[in-house]
Amino acid sequence: MSLLEALRSAVGDGNVISEGDMSAWEVDWRQRYRGRALAVVRPADVDAVAAVVLACRAAGTSIVAQGGNTGLVGGSVPDASGRQVVLSLARMNRVRAVDAANLTMTVEAGCVLQRVQEAAATHGLLFALSLAAEGSCTIGGNLATNAGGTQVLRYGNARELCLGLEVVGADGEVWHGLSGLRKDNTGYDLRDLFIGSEGTLGIITAATLKLHPRPAAVMTALASLPTLAACTALLALAHERLGPALTGFEVMNRQSLDLVRSHFPALRQPLAPAPWTVLVEQSDSDGEEHAAAALEALLTTAFERGLVEDTAIASSLEQAAALWHLRESIPLAQNLEGANVKHDIALPVSAIEEFVAATDAELTRHFPGIRMVDFGHLGDGNLHYNVQGPAGEPAAAFVARCEAEINALVYDAVARRAGSISAEHGIGATKRDALVVHKSPVALAMMRSIKRALDPSGVLNPGRVL
Repeated sequence: MSLLEALRSAVGDGNVISEGDMSAWEVDWRQRYRGRALAVVRPADVDAVAAVVLACRAAGTSIVAQGGNTGLVGGSVPDASGRQVVLSLARMNRVRAVDAANLTMTVEAGCVLQRVQEAAATHGLLFALSLAAEGSCTIGGNLATNAGGTQVLRYGNARELCLGLEVVGADGEVWHGLSGLRKDNTGYDLRDLFIGSEGTLGIITAATLKLHPRPAAVMTALASLPTLAACTALLALAHERLGPALTGFEVMNRQSLDLVRSHFPALRQPLAPAPWTVLVEQSDSDGEEHAAAALEALLTTAFERGLVEDTAIASSLEQAAALWHLRESIPLAQNLEGANVKHDIALPVSAIEEFVAATDAELTRHFPGIRMVDFGHLGDGNLHYNVQGPAGEPAAAFVARCEAEINALVYDAVARRAGSISAEHGIGATKRDALVVHKSPVALAMMRSIKRALDPSGVLNPGRVL
């Protein structure tokens, strides 16, 4: 029996795609990686996933697991060989169970993140992972990359929001680890091994997720500030005044919002252009009146201290959504502006101001005319530190000419400040070679040992991460 016949036997004829336009699975979201798959396979349950893995392993064919294909580091599309199988988990999209008393829900890997949020909401609960791609990314991909998003400051990354996993290993065996326990000290934490492994150690097919009570009130505000130092001072003040109620703290430089203004003129920006703009979100269990008073007091104090120049507080859910939409439109505006050099870095919050000042200066000295598009999750030290080419220069030509040198400069600057070259996007193919330079040899050796132990034949997503 040929491999394609074995795959059809496992998932049904209509769920093995080997002809026609397969670009939806073969091209990444940024359109930087264009692979060619032997086939796209769409299993409907964990047993079918196991059967696909066994068939591919017997044929010596590698597998690339794929969720919503919204990743930014080229980790979920096939290579150009035409010999890899893309295993799409899109059909595995059921909410298996909600345990409201235990504050957990169990969902399959192909569930779109927004649907998971909505399923929790129907029970009066909150699934706290939130990011711009939530309408198309899937929970399996979120966990495989340990996604971050806009509420990490209060609720943590995807890792902190997952209690148990169901995983198909490279040998076709299924680990049934869908535990809803908060405490389980029975040996190695296998869950944490697979979260963030980008499909290189096993294929996540389902997860038990941690839920939270929905806050009684959520208040959102936009503030313009003169310097990044003022932004970090406002963050410290927000921690002091709001405490654990501080849910989100996003920072955006002028260039990032100028791009949104240019490409999305219909999106109203309530504040005049400023060097820096911050979006603050507070979630409160004591009701809307208390939340509004606390946020207004914070901004009043910040204004009195000269940190803030102007503010706009959302007075409705629609206005709050509009403020968040400005922030979430920055990556889309960058894409419309053209190819750019992206960085997803993490630094101690205390180091960010100095890093940006020094690295901006070094980059503009080496690459005159570049436009720095700096934005991200200042509250947890994650900055999307992106470089757009000079206006008028073809964007793709700029990236081809300068990307390697820009990356080396930025990553070296991050390393000198004890930071990370990947905060929430993963390594994939884009940062694989940089990881060798910036990860310790001891850590890399341990990672390779784990990979050899769990996937000795290299069946799962080869050439990614390591």
